[in-house]
Amino acid sequence: MTSLDPGAAPAASGALGRAILRSSTRARDDDRCGLCDVPVADGHAHVLDESTGELECACRACALLFEKDGAGFGHYRLVPDRRLRLSGVSAADLGVPVRLAFFTVGPDGAVTARYPSPVGATAWTVDPAAWTAAAAREPGLASMRPAVEALLVSTVGGADEQWLVPIDDCYRLVAVIREAWTGLSGGDRVWGAVEEFFTRLDGRRGRPGNPIRPNGPHPNGPREENSHG
Repeated sequence: MTSLDPGAAPAASGALGRAILRSSTRARDDDRCGLCDVPVADGHAHVLDESTGELECACRACALLFEKDGAGFGHYRLVPDRRLRLSGVSAADLGVPVRLAFFTVGPDGAVTARYPSPVGATAWTVDPAAWTAAAAREPGLASMRPAVEALLVSTVGGADEQWLVPIDDCYRLVAVIREAWTGLSGGDRVWGAVEEFFTRLDGRRGRPGNPIRPNGPHPNGPREENSHG
């Protein structure tokens, strides 16, 4: 049975861990816009509070305020709603010895790898040369937006999943793992849940992407995947 734990104990990510814990324990019907406090429906957008590293739910009206780059004046950044299937990238090539991981680029250009675990997400700093080499093999990485998008890779169960996704997709995946994990190695249920997550992700192919859910074409073209979850 596959284990996510490589044997090391990297430091946990504080802000990310808190957001994951909220996403796995908070009832969906309690979701409210973090900016104006109105209730939000399933499929709502999120904004990143750059001062705290926290994700906030956003109603459509508030999300529209941050659609253009720089509109948040360095405080809020809209999480995009695009999903690209990539190729030629593996966690091992980036120095991460696990089968399931996601990677984000910080404002300073540093790349952090995180792998989901039953206690949240643990982290490594990726070697800059390894990331540069990966970006040369997969040009889609060059368009990854700092902090709000991630490279998500999985070889769990023989899979070959490589995606550029919104960071909130990664939060959802970690919450799925937290809820399904049993015992020391996860149990059969967790791996089925991970497979189902990627099946749903793959099932969104062919839909036009969009920056604000649920209407409008995304400016980056037809390779993008759309989510309404």
